[in-house]
Amino acid sequence: MVEPRIAVAVVTMGNRPNEVDALLESVAKQELAPARVVIVGNGCRLPEFAHRLGLPGEVTTIDVDENLGCPGGRNVALARLREFGDVDVVVELDDDGLLVDPEVLHRVRDLYAADPRLGIVGFRIADEHGETQRRHVPRVGAADPMEGGYVTGFLGGGHALSMRMLADTGDWPAEFFFAHEETDLAWRAADAGWKILYAPELLLQHPKTSPARHAIYHRVTARNRVWLVRRNLPLPLIPVHLGIWTAVTLLRTRSLGGLRAWFGGFVEGVRKPAGPRRPMRWRTVWQLTRLGRPPVI
Repeated sequence: MVEPRIAVAVVTMGNRPNEVDALLESVAKQELAPARVVIVGNGCRLPEFAHRLGLPGEVTTIDVDENLGCPGGRNVALARLREFGDVDVVVELDDDGLLVDPEVLHRVRDLYAADPRLGIVGFRIADEHGETQRRHVPRVGAADPMEGGYVTGFLGGGHALSMRMLADTGDWPAEFFFAHEETDLAWRAADAGWKILYAPELLLQHPKTSPARHAIYHRVTARNRVWLVRRNLPLPLIPVHLGIWTAVTLLRTRSLGGLRAWFGGFVEGVRKPAGPRRPMRWRTVWQLTRLGRPPVI
C-alpha cells in the first residue's frame, strides 16, 4: 500500500487572525505531519506562520493582491503545490475551522491509500456543541450526519482532494467566486469516474453560520446555479433543474429584496459566459440518481 503525501491549504482574507492561529495549531498537533502547508492571503498580507506551527521550511504563505473568492484562492494554493510536486492529496480547510481530533490527516491518508479512485473526501462539519446544520449533510432529506458513504457532493469547509483527480477534472471554477463551486467540481469528478466519500469521522469544528450573511449571497447563488447547469448538464435537464430551483426559491425566500437580487443574478447567469461546457454523460446522471441526488434537485 503506497502512502500518499498530504498537504493542507487554507485561504483567508486576514480578518480572522485568532481563528487562523487556532486552526494552524490544530494542524500542528496532528499525529501525521503534513508534507506542506500553504496559506493564501486572499486580498491581504499575511504574517509569518512557520514558527508558530513548529514546521519550519514546510509552511508557504502567498499574498494575493485582490480577493479571488473561495475557489480562486484555492486555485492559487493548488498551483503552488504543483510547483513543489511532492503532494498527492490536499486537505482544504476553512480559516475559522478547527481539527479537534489529532488523527484526521492520518485517516485521510489511509482512505486514499486504500482506494486509488477516491477523488474527494468530505468532512463532517459541526459546531462546538457537536451539532451539524442540515445544509452540511450531503444527502437529500433529513439525513443522519453520522451516516457515511459515497455521495454526490461534499462540503467546502473541510475536505480532501486527490491531486491526480484534479489533473483529470481541472481545478475550482474561479469565476464562481462563491457558491456552488463544490457541486461543479463534484459533478466533474463523478463524470470522470472518481469517487466522492462522505466520512463523518473526519470532523471539522466550525461555528454555526448562514450563507445568507454574505451581501452577495442571493445574486451569486442564482448566477452560479445557472452557470453550473449550463456547464455540466445535458441540454434536456437544464430547464428541469432551473425550473425546480426557481420554484424552491420562490417558496423559501421571504425577502422581497432577496428575490430581486436572486432574479438579477439569474439573468446575469443567462447572459454572461458560463465557462467551458462539458455536459456529463447520461451514465453519470444515473449514477448520481442512484446515490440519492439526481442532478435536477
